[in-house]
Amino acid sequence: MEATKNKISEYIERARKAQQQINNYTQEQIDEVCIAVGYEVYNDENIAELAKKAVEETKMGNVEDKIKKHKNKVLGVLADIKGAKSVGLLEVDEKKKIKKYAKPVGVVGALTPVTNPTATPSSNAVTILKGRNAVIFAPHPKAKKCSKLAVDYMRKGLEKVGAPADLIQIIEEPSIDLTNELMKQVDMVLATGGSAMVRAAYSSGTPAYGVGPGNAVQIVAEDANVLDAADKIFRSKSFDNATSCSSENSVIIQSSIYDEMIAAFKELNCYLVNDKERDLLEQHMWKLNKKGYRSINGDIVAKSATYIAKEAGLDVPEDTKVLLVEGAKDIEDDFFSQEKLSPVLTVFKYDTFDEGYQILKRLTDNNGTGHSCGIHTFNDAYVDYLGQHMKSSRIMVNQPQAAANGGAFFNGMPSTVSLGCGTWGGNVTTENIYYKHFINVTWVAEYFSPVRPTDEDIFGDYFKKFK
Repeated sequence: MEATKNKISEYIERARKAQQQINNYTQEQIDEVCIAVGYEVYNDENIAELAKKAVEETKMGNVEDKIKKHKNKVLGVLADIKGAKSVGLLEVDEKKKIKKYAKPVGVVGALTPVTNPTATPSSNAVTILKGRNAVIFAPHPKAKKCSKLAVDYMRKGLEKVGAPADLIQIIEEPSIDLTNELMKQVDMVLATGGSAMVRAAYSSGTPAYGVGPGNAVQIVAEDANVLDAADKIFRSKSFDNATSCSSENSVIIQSSIYDEMIAAFKELNCYLVNDKERDLLEQHMWKLNKKGYRSINGDIVAKSATYIAKEAGLDVPEDTKVLLVEGAKDIEDDFFSQEKLSPVLTVFKYDTFDEGYQILKRLTDNNGTGHSCGIHTFNDAYVDYLGQHMKSSRIMVNQPQAAANGGAFFNGMPSTVSLGCGTWGGNVTTENIYYKHFINVTWVAEYFSPVRPTDEDIFGDYFKKFK
């Protein structure tokens, strides 16, 4: 235990020394650092190598989609921080005589998932650096090499602009003990991964941003553009073999367009399993674990639809991209209602909008509360109803959720790989985690002549109604 503590202390010491060297950087200087680091994990040659190494090491996803994901995420983060203030005077409120000044939070410990091992550290490093902070990554053990390669590229970017390389570090041989100790010693924790990781982050005693589990669900209303909705949901679900927590896990389709929607999915190389195949697939996807209960089979995570089908004993066409499974009425007891982290999509049919909403609510309340949902419709009343009632931190309208939730060039969401799920998902924020979450803000308040409201100003309407 002492050896673990000392090892992490060495990382921390290097990080604090590096962070102190940029503590007084101007906005222009830190922006240059961010651009330099971002470019090293944005240029085509490096991204191609990162995607290749990630697939080789994790056996998850595919190279082509990882390149797209990586490039879009890094560019999105760079676009969000361009021209944004994160140093010195941020804001002046002349009326209230308040000035706000930005300060670094210090050294951040960032935990990264096996499903997204290169784009996550790349995006988060730029985000964290924007506030003049240092970061130490704790990668997933099954993705340590490709995550380290991303860090190595970014350290070269730091050196090119004369910034200390130790602003970005990584635990090369990660373990649970080292990660836990890291979370204790840093100034802030960013945990991107499973619920167990998030719980550990919040119990570390260090301020933490954690992200809850996903179980993204889409409603397709009767007025939707069926072909457009099917195409967007398909592309989102099949992208990188559904490694994203924002990949749709279920789609709830209005009965009048259900058959048309299923036909559109089939045209996109989706395969609808029959009852017997459904049972075989379930038995393969959820295995009895050492603790005596069934959990997701790690061998199916982010694998292709044809691989999963073959291993489950299903005979499907070779060009199958997504497996469709009809949802069960007993949502809370059906495994296919959960997050699947694979190109397996559960489909439900509904008649009235309220019926569809109840299915949506049950699905997300059962698994993935607070994360996200979406709807394909042009009916503002439907959108407003979901906005008013759903315990979801983000609701996407007529968009592919895997691309949209974390920010895209076709919506206004902040670009990120870390999605807060609010108290619904056991998190401290519902926001997309971006650069503003990694600055401390000092409020400077000046005196002005007192402006005190009268009792009538505050209680007048109340007294008129109840006295």
